[in-house]
Amino acid sequence: MRLAALLLFAATATSMPAQSTVRTADPAARGVPLTAFPRFVKLSDKVYGYEEIRQPGFTTVSLVVIGRNGVLVADGQGSVQATQTMLDKIQTLTPLPVKWYVVGSDHGDHTAGNSVLPKDIRFVVHANSLAQLRKDSAAAVAANRPAVIVPTAAMTSDTETLDLGGITVRVRFLGRAHTGGDLMVEVPSEKLLFMSEAYLNRVFPAMRSAYGAEWVRTIDSALALKNVDLFIPGHGFIEDAKVSREELVAFRESLLAVIAEVKRLKAAGLTVDQAIAQVNWGPYTKWFLAEQQSPIAIRRLWTELDGASK
Repeated sequence: MRLAALLLFAATATSMPAQSTVRTADPAARGVPLTAFPRFVKLSDKVYGYEEIRQPGFTTVSLVVIGRNGVLVADGQGSVQATQTMLDKIQTLTPLPVKWYVVGSDHGDHTAGNSVLPKDIRFVVHANSLAQLRKDSAAAVAANRPAVIVPTAAMTSDTETLDLGGITVRVRFLGRAHTGGDLMVEVPSEKLLFMSEAYLNRVFPAMRSAYGAEWVRTIDSALALKNVDLFIPGHGFIEDAKVSREELVAFRESLLAVIAEVKRLKAAGLTVDQAIAQVNWGPYTKWFLAEQQSPIAIRRLWTELDGASK
């Protein structure tokens, strides 16, 4: 049985990518077939990234940390089936139970499968995300959809340290970014930071519920952490340490460019619909999901510039 598990893991795991790999969130352009997913990316003997494909064909990333006392997962997947598959594959790494779950993002592409998590699991969630999950659950019940899983309590400070047994993680709130309650998971012994949707690797900034200017400052806080070499995104591919920092800086630059372009269009006296029609994203036009996310970003930043997205 153990041999079968190891063979299954060998068939679904991958090593860190070479620096010569094409820098894109598009699996086809990167040369990775969709049949390669879901897969683990081994970051150390105790830490793995988990890359799964979501439509329209880019990765949703979860973090798995294995301690002597159990397993921590940061961010689930976008459906019950996808999250159950992840839990099943974690069992090929360790027989230990999943005991901790960090809500890095409260969006459905990371939380919609949470109903299959162990019933006694300990959630770590920011108060802002907890409030959003409560709203989402009420809306789901009113629409006769399955209720959203809502944790019972939020973390009480901006940093919470968890001892998993032989390995420690720090759950950090560095500020609002993609959502109001973005949480990141630092593993000090491995010098890595899982940033959830605060870092979208080569994916056009998704701003449905974002805070543009604050997002930039949140990334600055992540880049300033002294003991972090590897930055792991919530979407897009996991890179090696050097490239991960370069790509996080590139993503920060994309945010600044998007904000600047919306400010330019607004200052020109255009309506928001005119801005959507006339926008010029320059090189970011080719980033994954640019066409889909463009009008969403413009409308959200327009609202933010009007002071209505507090």
